[in-house]
Amino acid sequence: METIIIIVFIAGYLAITLEHSLKIDKLVPALIMMSISWALISFGVDEFNSWFDSSKHTLLTNFDTLLHNDKMHLVEESLLHHLGKTAEILVFLLGAMTIVEIIAYFNGFSTIKKFIRTKKKTKLLWIFCWLAFILSAIIDNLTATIVLISLLQKLVKERQIRLWFAGLIIIAANAGGAFSPIGDVTTTMLWIADKVTTPYLFGYLLLPSLVCMLVPTYLASRLSVFKGDLDVYGSDDSASGRFSSTMLYLGLSAIIFVPFFKMVTHLPPYVGMMLSLGIVAIFAEICSSSKFSLEGLDNKKHTSPIHHSLTKIELPSILFFLGILMAVAALESLGILFGFADWLKVSTPHIGTEMAGTAVSDLVVILLGVGSAVIDNVPLVAASLGMFSEASDNILWHFIAYSAGTGGSMLVIGSAAGVVAMGMEKINFFWYLKKISWLAFTGFVCGALVFLFTRTLF
Repeated sequence: METIIIIVFIAGYLAITLEHSLKIDKLVPALIMMSISWALISFGVDEFNSWFDSSKHTLLTNFDTLLHNDKMHLVEESLLHHLGKTAEILVFLLGAMTIVEIIAYFNGFSTIKKFIRTKKKTKLLWIFCWLAFILSAIIDNLTATIVLISLLQKLVKERQIRLWFAGLIIIAANAGGAFSPIGDVTTTMLWIADKVTTPYLFGYLLLPSLVCMLVPTYLASRLSVFKGDLDVYGSDDSASGRFSSTMLYLGLSAIIFVPFFKMVTHLPPYVGMMLSLGIVAIFAEICSSSKFSLEGLDNKKHTSPIHHSLTKIELPSILFFLGILMAVAALESLGILFGFADWLKVSTPHIGTEMAGTAVSDLVVILLGVGSAVIDNVPLVAASLGMFSEASDNILWHFIAYSAGTGGSMLVIGSAAGVVAMGMEKINFFWYLKKISWLAFTGFVCGALVFLFTRTLF
């Protein structure tokens, strides 16, 4: 049965990558893959010998001794656990998207457009990559990608050029999120589990992450596609422009507030995001009513900013995210991902880590990074938390944080930032593989080499 589930996953994965050839939206195979995988688990629950308890990050070796009803109860608990964790991400994403759309409703991004006066593609590339790197460390790589691609859509007319910019934004955002405890979900997992601390995380990973962003950006800036000037959109003088700056600063401040809310309350990030959305929505309604009153618009034309913004959200991307994460969760629950990571640990020779005191080879961790692009970095990091027992701030955990955080850039569906960008810009899997993956791989390898140097300084 496990073999059949793996085949279903591979078939669904291929259908997602061949979206444009099959003329089927990627959310369809993602949802079907998720549903069939969990259905097969339910049908064959008595055939499985082990089960991975994600809530405890442990592999249950006595699963085969349980009664059928006990197994089904454990399956239902695991399904509910994964749905809850996925819902946290999706609700967070919905909140961030809505805030971004509220900013767009008031033409808030025109304020940033005023500061970006250059039309040169190379300069604009560097601006976006630096913004992605810095913002992702502050507001996480997922939200930073949403904000910057939304801005990109307001600035650049030609879609093919936007795709190149979006690809480099994914690389820069994932690189920036790797060295921050709140910048990437996998780094946050390690931070919450007390495997890494903020000072050492910055010390070990800031320079490697920076190199991981700088090298691909420099190489891309030398390509012909980034030569010359851009065909940009003209100024958008909408009636709501009066509050554009106010809503931009309020919206971005509200998003930046989320990590601080999490640190103070120790609640999941989506709670803070909902609070931020509520605050932004209140001011949006006040500003909208003020605009309506001052301009004397017809009542029929006066719409709520929050309602308008909710209609602009990319719900297909949300459903795709639900499908792919829950499908991966099925593989994780069966212990397949845990077994894959364990196989890497056992079958790969131990090399070059004794000097730094780590119990796993560099090659294993690098392969985990590559694997995070193919599967998903979250379950692989979850599996590593249950596999290794190294102490807090051991270089193993920091290398895993780097590899899992930046390795996902090598494929467009290998990271949350890539999945969101794929949905927002309809990025083709094979286009990304051909045009962007080599840049991401080069940056990943260069950053890893720098890490091997920086870890000797501590």
